Amino acid sequence: MTFQNKAKIPNMPSGNFVKYLIYGFLFLMIFSILTKSVFVTIPPGHRGVLFERFGGGVVTDKVYEEGFNIVAPWNSMDIYDVRINEGFEKMDVLSKNGLSIAVELSYRYKPTSNDLGLLHKNIGKGYVERIIKPEIRSATREVIGKYLPEELYSTKRESIQDEIYQTTKKAIEAKFVELDAVLIRSVELPTTLKDAIEQKLKEEQLSFQYEFKLDRERKEAERKIIEAQAKADANKILNASLTDKILQDKGIEATLELSKSPNSKVVIVGGGDGGLPLILNN
Repeated sequence: MTFQNKAKIPNMPSGNFVKYLIYGFLFLMIFSILTKSVFVTIPPGHRGVLFERFGGGVVTDKVYEEGFNIVAPWNSMDIYDVRINEGFEKMDVLSKNGLSIAVELSYRYKPTSNDLGLLHKNIGKGYVERIIKPEIRSATREVIGKYLPEELYSTKRESIQDEIYQTTKKAIEAKFVELDAVLIRSVELPTTLKDAIEQKLKEEQLSFQYEFKLDRERKEAERKIIEAQAKADANKILNASLTDKILQDKGIEATLELSKSPNSKVVIVGGGDGGLPLILNN
């Protein structure tokens, strides 16, 4: 008996099912694209700039606030961080006498919120690399080039720091960026120069201490001279005012006071020098 095996052919999905599957896939793709481009959420501390593809490009007169925003699918939204951020810059600069100095700076900045459209149109999101860093480098080289290394290392550091800040701020504020501060984090001088400056500062400090001590001793000597002169003048005035009559009266007053004491004594009137009373104790 002969058996003929027949292969089982699985049922193929109908044409309508495949069509709905394709439609569903396309719908999910379109929905995903629209969710990212149409429904835009701007996080805290950020602002949005709208680009209208068919309406004139970047919108410069309106800035979109943080929160939920709806954007037409043919437009796009660029988001900027408008909080204060910090950047760092390290460079080698030449001092007034031509020595190379390694300086590390930190700077705090933020874009001007109301001018984000102009910033985006004229400069773009790379404004830190295009605007801030070049101006920081230029101002630092210009300012430090007017000072000696020891001034940067010690006495003039704060004024140099402020001068760099003012120069940079003036240069970038017209480009829609605000500068909050510039700080000199560290200054690295050649080892031999650093040692020489430190030794000079120590000697200056010792000189100040010696000068202080000398000044104190001079003032103490002046005080003693004034005190001695005052005593001499007082004695001179007192001696000039003491006559024989006054001394005699003072002696009588003292004798009378002593005679009032409870101790036994004999008072001889006129028995002492100059006719003063004479007191004899028993």
